Amino acid sequence: MAHPSPTVAGNLSEIRARIERAASRAKRDPGGVTLVAVTKSVSAERVREAYEAGVRDFGENRIQEWEEKKPLLDDLAARWHLVGHLQRNKAALAVNLFHTVDSLDTLPLAEKLDRAAGEGRRLPVLIEVRLDQAPAKSGCAPDELERLAEGILLMPRLELRGLMTVPPNSVIISEIRPIFRRLRQLRDDLSKKLDWPLVELSMGMSRDLEVAVEEGATQVRVGTALFGPRSTAR
Repeated sequence: MAHPSPTVAGNLSEIRARIERAASRAKRDPGGVTLVAVTKSVSAERVREAYEAGVRDFGENRIQEWEEKKPLLDDLAARWHLVGHLQRNKAALAVNLFHTVDSLDTLPLAEKLDRAAGEGRRLPVLIEVRLDQAPAKSGCAPDELERLAEGILLMPRLELRGLMTVPPNSVIISEIRPIFRRLRQLRDDLSKKLDWPLVELSMGMSRDLEVAVEEGATQVRVGTALFGPRSTAR
């Protein structure tokens, strides 16, 4: 069995400590927060190191990148999340490559995923909500959320588990906290309207995971804090 490098293992220990401190401040059980290790531009070897250190949930942004790494990691009993934007023409690929799609943002995409999932499967999904108005951001607009969720609940092969958002690229807590608080409120309101348990809130990354945990995150997506700065060349 490979042994994790001190960097990955040490970084993971610090991330878990950050989660525990934030959960303590919010009077939450830190066990209710799942660390999703984001592996964009991270080699298969480094992913394996994180697994050996104890990580069990991993998030990929790009289908093509995960196709390249997957054969090298098929032996790991891990859970693979698609956390990046998904084009409709790649829905079938996503269903075959990932355990969960955490970035569903349109009804046509949901329909494609439902058809691709096939009989006998329930694909867990999260709706990505766009709360940052930056032009490049994807996601469902808040005023379209209820309609999209109602449509997903009618699809027999999709399992709606909750909501996800990507916050503004800011280190100013006063700008980020209201985003996370709003996602939690949207989740709570939607769950009541639909009479459906939406148990997951995926929000918070390396720079702001404490705020996310304090505001109710059940998943935090961490890349840089675990693996170090990404390489821009592949």
